[in-house]
Amino acid sequence: MIETKRFYIIEAIEEDIETIIGLENHEDNRDFLWIGTYEEHKAEIEDKNHLLFVFRQKVDNSIIGYALIRLDFKSEIFELRRIAISHKGVGYGKEAMIALLKYAFENRNINRFWLDVYPDNLIGIRLYEGLGMHRDGVLRQSYKSKRGYLDQIIYSMLKNEYYESSYISLSSN
Repeated sequence: MIETKRFYIIEAIEEDIETIIGLENHEDNRDFLWIGTYEEHKAEIEDKNHLLFVFRQKVDNSIIGYALIRLDFKSEIFELRRIAISHKGVGYGKEAMIALLKYAFENRNINRFWLDVYPDNLIGIRLYEGLGMHRDGVLRQSYKSKRGYLDQIIYSMLKNEYYESSYISLSSN
């Protein structure tokens, strides 16, 4: 379990899957996420190379977000495949990202944390850049969706960058 000021980040269980799918399908999230099926999320819960986390509010234990991580143990890589928050504009995304970066580097001792984001997800891009993540490049038209062929911007942070940055002091606790 990862604790932040306002919520807990815990491993999802099968009973959380419907809520996760609801978050993925929410109008504020669906254009920026690949949406998984019940079976895919269940497999992610069972797969040792994935972590499916839910964010539970301390005040009422309700799920306010989730994150899907793929771990590459050999190369010490932490890939944030998906993150979604139900309450926009209150800092939950930043709080979750700071906690996930801290968990990845300090608890998992990974070397590289990375993610991809669609170019029209301006809120996400501002957040990642504001946290000091490096823009590695663009995978041009790498994903086909209902909206057409989409580019994906790659952002990353390396272990040495994390420990050298001022963001290490931005503890979300």
